[in-house]
Amino acid sequence: MAKSLRSKWRRKMRAEKRKKNAPKELERLKSLLRADADAVMEEVKEVAAVLPPAELRQQQDDCKMDIGNKRNKKTFLDEHGQYPVWMHSRQKKKLRAQRLKEKKKSKLAKGRAR
Repeated sequence: MAKSLRSKWRRKMRAEKRKKNAPKELERLKSLLRADADAVMEEVKEVAAVLPPAELRQQQDDCKMDIGNKRNKKTFLDEHGQYPVWMHSRQKKKLRAQRLKEKKKSKLAKGRAR
């Protein structure tokens, strides 16, 4: 959908407008932060905990998730031979065909080597 000339033109013009207004918008944001930096930080501190970057990196390293199922990066199969839930059936079918093709090719190569 949304492939008509009118929608393409509108999308193009919106992108041009964003490009044109980006420096002004950035300057406006910077001026807001310069003027009320302390007030803004106080509001942010009320909502969330503000940490220095070093502490944040350390916490991220400590909180690595231990994922139970391990997937093969190439085939996307887990240890039970299952594809991920989010994968589309056409993509599964394509990967399965590719895997079987490689398997068949290796069997033929072994047969010729005898």
